[in-house]
Amino acid sequence: MGCAKNSVDSEYLIGRLVAGGHKIVDDAEHAQVGLINTCAFIQDAVKENVDSILDLELLKERGTLKKIVVVGCIVNRYEAELRKELPTVDFWARAEEWDKVMDFLGSNPSSVLSATHAVNRRGLLPGSASWSRYLKIGEGCDSLCSYCTIPLIRGHLRSLPVERLVDEAKELCENGALELCLIGQDLTAYGRDIYGRSALNDLLKALDSELPKETWIRLMYLHPDRITCEFLDFISGVSKILPYLDVPIQHIDEAILTAMNRSPDTAHIRNIFAGLRAKNPLFALRTTIMVGFPGETEKQFRRVLEFLDEMELDRVGAFAYSPEEGTEAALLPKQIPNDIKEERLRRLMELQSRISLERNALFVGKTLCVLVEEIDPCNNLAWGRSFRDAPEVDGMVSLEDGGALLPGSLVDATVTDFAEHDLFATLNSN
Repeated sequence: MGCAKNSVDSEYLIGRLVAGGHKIVDDAEHAQVGLINTCAFIQDAVKENVDSILDLELLKERGTLKKIVVVGCIVNRYEAELRKELPTVDFWARAEEWDKVMDFLGSNPSSVLSATHAVNRRGLLPGSASWSRYLKIGEGCDSLCSYCTIPLIRGHLRSLPVERLVDEAKELCENGALELCLIGQDLTAYGRDIYGRSALNDLLKALDSELPKETWIRLMYLHPDRITCEFLDFISGVSKILPYLDVPIQHIDEAILTAMNRSPDTAHIRNIFAGLRAKNPLFALRTTIMVGFPGETEKQFRRVLEFLDEMELDRVGAFAYSPEEGTEAALLPKQIPNDIKEERLRRLMELQSRISLERNALFVGKTLCVLVEEIDPCNNLAWGRSFRDAPEVDGMVSLEDGGALLPGSLVDATVTDFAEHDLFATLNSN
């Protein structure tokens, strides 16, 4: 459940399970043990996770499932309450307590660990693609945004060493990965805990040097405060790094940013996006916006709309603020009613739909390299992603006459048409 970082954790656990002799199935109806790796970032996620646990309880009552194991963030955050409310769960483990899970399932953690190091450190989630993988470079966060539960759930920043990450990335590529999406709560903070400074450039240089030349490196979740002009120059000069950045700004009003415990330097935010577009007008820019933060006025919200209209970002993920227990923002006065939050969210997404359509129109007649992901042989179509499209969150490219293509292949195609989120293209002849 939850974010891409959780998916990586699940793959680490799957690698251990398979090395320990267990078989992973893609349907809980066919399992003896139902295992949920949970999310607890916001209350909607908590509810969704609890509902999934209750679904497994029904299978256990019917006798098709023998044990239920719940691991991850929801245990970190609510273990005591959950143990009382869900007594049919057989085992609880916090995030990254994989050895405890293995011990409960009857495997020797130390022998399994050596096996996964020697052979395949990570497994694959059922139904996921081997050609596009996430590389989690760290866990936790020291930014302490006033609305965010991550430090409460996952603790302080914990970066993985460059050498370990390069080895893991090489292993993923040897197992078929063409795209590596670097993730962490904030990539720009990488290394500050173990090297005393940001070491993201060091990691990217090492990856660029060690990985196959056709590898795509995609950067996700960069806090704007620590993005410098030097960093932008650096990534623009590395061919493996896609011209795509995901920079969650959350808001653009200085007072709201201050209340969020984020830098109110809105000029810096504008300079990041404008600077990248000056280098490359087709550079793909993605951000995240929060609407309805406590005290947000209509005027402050309109500043966000004006910013989006001015910057013309390719992709925007938006969500309504959720007051979370244990955060500073949950105690702030002037909480915004849900109906106003939803109305602002609707207006923002309507604006962004128009902007996305206009950005997509720029690509008609242009050739894109597309990573093929889905095939529709009945309609002789294929679907894939270009440099502009991160997995799961962005659009797709529809490839005419692509029914014979292989998933996980890279092809060149010329864009012929566009929609709000997706592009339509024809394959280039070799």
